[in-house]
Amino acid sequence: MHELRKSIQSLHQKAAEYHDLAARAHRTAAEHNEKGDKETGNWHLDRAREYSDQAFKLAQEAHSKSGQMESVSYEK
Repeated sequence: MHELRKSIQSLHQKAAEYHDLAARAHRTAAEHNEKGDKETGNWHLDRAREYSDQAFKLAQEAHSKSGQMESVSYEK
């Protein structure tokens, strides 16, 4: 169960890192769009979307594994 807990924590950490990357890319996209550089803004917006999608997938995986942890703890 200790390994499962570490795995869940690692997934949460990675998801948080991807959320930060998404936020940073989104801010950069907004800055470029405000300057009229739509092409670069859209590129950063695409990166933000990719980072956000990855964060969501990792969070889902962590949630799924935390359900496994509950079922293991109830089996004691």
